[in-house]
Amino acid sequence: MSPLAALHADLARLSQQERRRTLAPRRGVDFSSNDYLGLAGSARLRGAVAAALDRGVAVGSGGSRLLRGNAPEHEALEAAAARFFGTAAALFFASGFAANAALFATLPQRGDLIVHDALIHASAHEGMRLGRAACVAAAHNDAGAVEDVIVRWRRDGGTGTAWIAVESLYSMDGDRAPLAALAEVADRHDAVLLIDEAHATGVFGPDGRGLAAGLDGRDNVITLRTCGKALGCEGALVCGPAVACDFLVNRGRGFIFSTAPSPLMACAVEAALRIVADEPDRRARLWARVAAADALLAPVGVAVTGSQIMTLPVGDDGAAMAIAAAVQAAGYDVRGIRPPTVPAGTARLRISLTLNVEEPDIAGLADILREVRA
Repeated sequence: MSPLAALHADLARLSQQERRRTLAPRRGVDFSSNDYLGLAGSARLRGAVAAALDRGVAVGSGGSRLLRGNAPEHEALEAAAARFFGTAAALFFASGFAANAALFATLPQRGDLIVHDALIHASAHEGMRLGRAACVAAAHNDAGAVEDVIVRWRRDGGTGTAWIAVESLYSMDGDRAPLAALAEVADRHDAVLLIDEAHATGVFGPDGRGLAAGLDGRDNVITLRTCGKALGCEGALVCGPAVACDFLVNRGRGFIFSTAPSPLMACAVEAALRIVADEPDRRARLWARVAAADALLAPVGVAVTGSQIMTLPVGDDGAAMAIAAAVQAAGYDVRGIRPPTVPAGTARLRISLTLNVEEPDIAGLADILREVRA
């Protein structure tokens, strides 16, 4: 028997369940990326990278930040991000997954409690799995349910710190967390509010500072800003009190033992922050796309969410993937989303609105959805 027989068997089971994934090349009109503001290929961002190369910025960091990998570009980005988001400090990671995993594995301590939204991202679950704090899921977008968990925990003898973990804008549903109500819960219970702003950064808030913009700077709020979505780059920034970033530098294994991100990418992210601040027209044009999509796609069953992320509920895994395949064959890059990314029985098409599409593209997508679902 092959020593990898168990892996073959598991892949076979995934195939039988219509859940086996494969990599595919990009093709068709972009209705699946998270490049919401169209920055990934923008001339201004390319120019910033070219200018950094011209002045000798290295492509690679050469080591971890605590060895020789700490470049001036990393520190410049972190200072700029702290100013932009209004926090005491910021720390740059190579990806949002790495940042979330390190954050959840490091900051909550033994004896603490993490109350997380039931639909929080897999990266948070990975960090919680590696961490030492107790973890309890609360009903999605229900601040009262979060408070109930904390109250029960205190009543049963919990004496540590409570950490409330949410996404500000949920990537598979496009709905928003009740951040104001959650902040009040955190204040009442001396808790820390952890907000993943991955899909809100650059799109929402003054100057694109996200849905948590009004909460930044508080000593009980820590935010994660990924750089590979609306900012068009890669990496992530943990923003919050200086002690949180300092603790990650000293105790975060995912930071300490990882090669630092490219200094060139740090330059790109810093440029992206400037672009989202001084080109508000990008957000205006994106919201015009969202309004057009609301009008054109809702009649064919697409859920209107009030954000740039829309969904077409299907339910069955196989049916969702069949519809997605038909839409892709017609030239529109829309992806089917299945468990475990979403709960069982909730397979769907995820439709992402970006500046990489025009209103005629949205109308064409509506036509093909109407046709394949007839």
